[in-house]
Amino acid sequence: MSEQVKAMDEKFCSECGAVIKAKAEICPKCGVRQAGQSTAINLGSVASNGKSRIAAALFAFFLGGFGGHKFYLGQVGLGIVYLIFFWTLIPAIIAFIEFILFLTMSDEAFNQKYGQA
Repeated sequence: MSEQVKAMDEKFCSECGAVIKAKAEICPKCGVRQAGQSTAINLGSVASNGKSRIAAALFAFFLGGFGGHKFYLGQVGLGIVYLIFFWTLIPAIIAFIEFILFLTMSDEAFNQKYGQA
């Protein structure tokens, strides 16, 4: 599966992740109406599989040392690794870094990386 690249005047569809024009109101591939432009943190934005960037960040902050955010995102293998090594506090440090990454990541980037069902 090749990674999609978008130009400056394009964006990713909020439902299927296809590359569409930035001003498009409806995705020509899946037919889903696109949400308006967001300039601040959008608490209601979710990926096509129902996962929220803000929820993943909160899981990383509060339960990250135990791999809570990995289980939430469907990465069960990594979640088990976090559970096995939680006593070393290394997973907690990594989870805090991931917490910051989730907060600074755009909704489109989150949808592209974690939005597959």
